[in-house]
Amino acid sequence: MRILSGQKAARTVERLVSRATSLTALEPRVRAIIKDVRRNGDRALRRYAVLLDGLAKDRPLQVPEDEMAVAWNTLTPSTRKSLREAAQNIRRFCEWQKPRNWTRTRRGISLGQLAIPLDSVGCYVPGGRYPLVSTLLMTVIPAQVAGVENIRVVSPKPSTEVLAAAGMLGVQKFYRVGGAQAIAALAYGTKTIPRVDKIVGPGNAYVTTAKKLVSFDCSIDFLAGPTEAVVLSDSGNPTFIAADLVSQAEHDPDALSILITTQAALAQAVALGIEELARENPIARKSLQRQGAILFAASREQARDWANTLAPEHITIAREDLPYIRNAGSIFVGDYSPQAAGDYASGPNHVLPTSGQARFRGGLSVLDFVKLVTVQELTRDGLNQIGKTVETLAQIEGLRAHATSISVRCAHA
Repeated sequence: MRILSGQKAARTVERLVSRATSLTALEPRVRAIIKDVRRNGDRALRRYAVLLDGLAKDRPLQVPEDEMAVAWNTLTPSTRKSLREAAQNIRRFCEWQKPRNWTRTRRGISLGQLAIPLDSVGCYVPGGRYPLVSTLLMTVIPAQVAGVENIRVVSPKPSTEVLAAAGMLGVQKFYRVGGAQAIAALAYGTKTIPRVDKIVGPGNAYVTTAKKLVSFDCSIDFLAGPTEAVVLSDSGNPTFIAADLVSQAEHDPDALSILITTQAALAQAVALGIEELARENPIARKSLQRQGAILFAASREQARDWANTLAPEHITIAREDLPYIRNAGSIFVGDYSPQAAGDYASGPNHVLPTSGQARFRGGLSVLDFVKLVTVQELTRDGLNQIGKTVETLAQIEGLRAHATSISVRCAHA
């Protein structure tokens, strides 16, 4: 693990700020897949599923509900218990997070907000290197809490655990499709997979590129890139810090793992811990060699500034740093808040912004599955209270009919 200080550390921060993976090279291929699915529907989906994911030619694209029930019954009692507990924690957090309808009335003007669930969403669950059962929980549960009626899950080669978790949650529409073709089906619809209002969930570069290309026709959450982990610490446990960085590095060879500190002794101890923990983990080792670094800051202020500039997906900090962190997908406070806890079962969502997107949004939440629609009702007296103001502003803008729509009512009153 490289330990960088001074200008080398500063330049590394600058380089990482522009770390977003370019999707341009994939766009022609992905655009062709999307066009194929829009034109040929299920026939194209099945062809890709057979060719890319090894789906048997006689196997249906949609998973029967009884197959999900059977998958649940094959799990060990301890696995079922863990899935239930994780789901319970995630659901509880989503209930706390859920926006409420409200109304306020003052001087004849009643104003309010309605949190209206989306009608349909598509949840993408990766099925490549790791079958991410946790992503199924993290995408389906907030949609359920929001009140979305039509939840459609897509995943290439879903594992028994993923199917079982879907059955546990009561998912009715689950499809054995993945990649750009699954995104195209959700965005535009086929005979088997109806189109949805929004697509959520992480995926590989093909999935991310497809989400980018369909985003003007179908809402998406955001474009998720490789995992990112930052630890900002001067006094944390070096073994714990090393374990967090290695755990996130094993997601992907392009994952980002960074320690920012002002303490040389801690930097050295963490570097040694990483070397030991990553020795038997080839993916993490490769990731740490390519994208791992320990940044030695000249001051606590500089360390915090670097952390906010990186705007990482995950960041672990000491409690005293919490007021200073403005840009992060999810914040973990203290030695006993491992980032993996958030990946699975503490409650907050693990579908988080990467590539600096934490500058302007947080992670997936119940808010992603609702529309906040405003409601206003004015009485005659209420309109009279603001009528002149509205007329004046409309006339300033030259919109005379707007002004008239007010004056005819006030005159009638």
